[in-house]
Amino acid sequence: MRPYLKQAREAMTKSKYQPTEREQLVLDEVENPRYDRQIVNGLEPFMSGSAPEDFRTFYSEKELSDLSQLRGTDRDVELRMPVKLTRHYFEMAKSSPALQKLVKASPDETVDLEGDPDPANQLDYSPIEGLLHKYEMALLYVISTCSAHCRFCYREELIGRKEIERSDGTVKKKGLAQVGEITEYIQTHNAAVAANGGTHPETGRPKLREILLSGGDPMVLPNSKLAAWFTALAEAGAEAIRVGTKELAFYPDRFDDAFFAMIDRFHEVYPDVAMRFMIHFNHPDEFLLKDADGRYIADQKGFLQWRPNTRQAVDSLVERGWISVENQTPIIAGVNDNADALRILQRTLKGVGVENHYFFCGRNIIAYKAFNVPIETAWQLLNDSQRGLSGVESHARLTIVHYKGKTEVSAVTDEPIAGLPGAENGVVIFKVLRNPAHAPDRGKVTIVGRNPEALWFDEYEDRVLLDEAGLFSQTRPSGVTIPRSRSRHHASPTRRTPGQARPAPLMAVVASNERRPHPKSPVSDPAPAVQDAQA
Repeated sequence: MRPYLKQAREAMTKSKYQPTEREQLVLDEVENPRYDRQIVNGLEPFMSGSAPEDFRTFYSEKELSDLSQLRGTDRDVELRMPVKLTRHYFEMAKSSPALQKLVKASPDETVDLEGDPDPANQLDYSPIEGLLHKYEMALLYVISTCSAHCRFCYREELIGRKEIERSDGTVKKKGLAQVGEITEYIQTHNAAVAANGGTHPETGRPKLREILLSGGDPMVLPNSKLAAWFTALAEAGAEAIRVGTKELAFYPDRFDDAFFAMIDRFHEVYPDVAMRFMIHFNHPDEFLLKDADGRYIADQKGFLQWRPNTRQAVDSLVERGWISVENQTPIIAGVNDNADALRILQRTLKGVGVENHYFFCGRNIIAYKAFNVPIETAWQLLNDSQRGLSGVESHARLTIVHYKGKTEVSAVTDEPIAGLPGAENGVVIFKVLRNPAHAPDRGKVTIVGRNPEALWFDEYEDRVLLDEAGLFSQTRPSGVTIPRSRSRHHASPTRRTPGQARPAPLMAVVASNERRPHPKSPVSDPAPAVQDAQA
């Protein structure tokens, strides 16, 4: 084990985390109200008739019969993803086919269970349980549930509490981050970076300065636990804290006076720490009022009318100028694969001060074929949606998560490129936006011949024209711990990122990282790939 990791882990085990006096200035004033989300958990209440009376018609008798026949089989939808629903979301979904698709289980989900239990090989970047450290920021799993569950969730293995086979052969569920371990890790990493002149001596990563609280949904946690995370991270040296949440859609009343009193107090005590709320509206039906005919309600000036409690919660976030609020969403079949809906989403959110951050192509999770829109279709939908939007309303880009980082779908062309074999039907251009360590491949591109049916990178493997970015010619780092993830529930084959080698011998950190040319690519990058260790 490398010395800096050994020191960090020894420190983690010494004692339970003890808040400082400064932290107590926040923690001592926190209130923890009880929230009545009126949640229905699982399909059983619908099948047995024990769900609240008005909920019982959410699934038809045939839908319940079809789902019941799958119970206990490999196609059991709740083994893939548990069912969960709040009353607030139920009330909206009753009149919205898009929202029903988002939360209602369907037998279609498990027709094809192909996919990767660890999309983008996230566990390669997990030095300690519950933490992913890939860029200059870290993501923390602080909870394993949400107020309601999206059927297309990218973290179905965490939400479903599935046992995953690790690289060392152990089989266990993904664990959650612990405050003491995380703060020790941040401090140890940043001390090594500072002592080495700005980059880590073994991994090349910069200072760890931004932390994303994720899961699950952190806003399901009580205020006291949120405050404990905020203050501990601030004490550890975090310059910015992100909160990834869909609670504004599932239960906006969570953003109440007690929550804002806590976060205001945190800002008073730690004024230099930026707060960023990464919210998750998939469709305008999640926040706009509709009439009996299903049309959005506009006032006399043409402004679309919000659901009052959702608007109050959003306004309360936005009006605090020290909090940035940004929306991001995947484009999902049957949910928001509609240019008009995406246009209304972007325009309306920007109108109340919420930025449009990313739109995503679906990941290659287990059963992804039931949810994902073809990559080229998603690009066309987003571009069509941004016709009629102003420049500031249309900042969002379309990205897809590759092992190497977030990759933009930059362009899809219709015209052939004369003299270039494979470009007879046009090309797709991918550009690397986020890249681990010191981001050596940021801005580099990969060009492939079009495949309008492609849902994932591997469906372009036979038509690579230029691979400057190494999306199809990069092997996985040969010394990184590589989890052979597989759910016990589903023994379906996993998909490797295109061009990746089979898992290499198990070691703790990178020893070397070499590229091999893709056999169908005429161009390969001669520069060595950056070392990308578990750090």
